[in-house]
Amino acid sequence: MTPGRGVLYVASATGLALLARSLLLAPLPLWIALLAFASYGAIVLAGVLLPQLEMYGPVVWRGPRGSASVALTFDDGPHPEHTLRVLDILDDYGVKATFFVLGSKADKHPQIIAEIAQRGHEIGVHGYDHDRFSSLRTAARIEADVARAIAVVERITGVRPTLYRPPVGHVSPRTDTAASRLDLDIVAWSVRGRDGVEGARPAQVAARVIRGLKPGAIVLLHDAAEHDDRVPASIEALPAILRAAASQGLSFTPAGEFVRQRFGDGS
Repeated sequence: MTPGRGVLYVASATGLALLARSLLLAPLPLWIALLAFASYGAIVLAGVLLPQLEMYGPVVWRGPRGSASVALTFDDGPHPEHTLRVLDILDDYGVKATFFVLGSKADKHPQIIAEIAQRGHEIGVHGYDHDRFSSLRTAARIEADVARAIAVVERITGVRPTLYRPPVGHVSPRTDTAASRLDLDIVAWSVRGRDGVEGARPAQVAARVIRGLKPGAIVLLHDAAEHDDRVPASIEALPAILRAAASQGLSFTPAGEFVRQRFGDGS
């Protein structure tokens, strides 16, 4: 059991105990009841916003502690220009990465998806549309959206993706249910460059990621802006990140390798 799941169980048991006490003995003072309700709500919400807690299901957010590798991942692509620039930089350094692509963009730029695969990188899905409220949808709706993205990638590459990173990384019980139905492993991150926000600066992105470069880290960057309205700061930051990893003796591996190390080939 993960620590996050344990916290949820303890909080739920405490809430039930307080309810039973109110029914069998005497009602709790209003302020205690409100505090308990707010605390439980905060715990439930934290589980959604922080996938690393693994509160609602298994999430791979880092590799084994003894690993000498780092997983480099990119979200929100493909983009006909920016993704190719990222691919060229990765080629220059001999690095393989994982791209969590949007089905809607893959539909528009199938040649870029094919290029990612041909250059030996791993492809996961990020949903069909970048629905920031995906974790609030029904499991059936999430499943339909992700299945649509899977179908697009499989049609282009001939390979069915097995990795899923939810939009914004939020994981609810419904997210976990949809992923399980589609036989997908959810992948989060341990280090994020925050390059997807407006005003991000390459030097700041590089410094933030380099501070978190530790064995087993999963790094979150972007090869495209969510709305394709700007150049991701990660592109200029990427060479410095790759050089820093090399100077620390860290190699790069696709995120799927960390998934296999955790769950085995039959995950």
